[in-house]
Amino acid sequence: MSTPHVVVVMGVAGTGKTTIGPLLADRLGVPYAEGDDFHPPANIAKMSAGTPLTDDDRWPWLDAIGAWAHGRAGRGGVVSSSALKRSYRDRLRAEAPGLVFVHLTGTRELIEDRMSHRQGHFMPTALLDSQFATLQPLGADEAGVAVDVTGTPREISERAYEALLALDY
Repeated sequence: MSTPHVVVVMGVAGTGKTTIGPLLADRLGVPYAEGDDFHPPANIAKMSAGTPLTDDDRWPWLDAIGAWAHGRAGRGGVVSSSALKRSYRDRLRAEAPGLVFVHLTGTRELIEDRMSHRQGHFMPTALLDSQFATLQPLGADEAGVAVDVTGTPREISERAYEALLALDY
């Protein structure tokens, strides 16, 4: 990665976006933005109640993340966003062309185990099945890398960093 890109750390709930994102941002020397902070209160209330968001719920959230990413163009940054569908990533790219994605991947069992041990997060494990059902992995034509989430946060963030360095775009 020769120029400062804006990186979106994506994946289903529980993959570690909020943990890996800041570590990756620190490694890249750019600021981090927590994608959950861009959700309007109505979205958080829905998810807290175990109700999956609709696309109509997500559009304003994605637009807000895209606006942040656009503002970081040419200066770099890392932001977390589930970005589960291609259409969501397209929406982000429409706001901020040139985004690069780090897709955190792992087995459902591993992710459910991690989710069951975290505290203070609004996303219940009950929504994990809907997250996996919605997930559309990165297409071959999308700038980004898939990074397995086994290991420690430092190991995962280092794998993500190395994978980004190896990208040719």
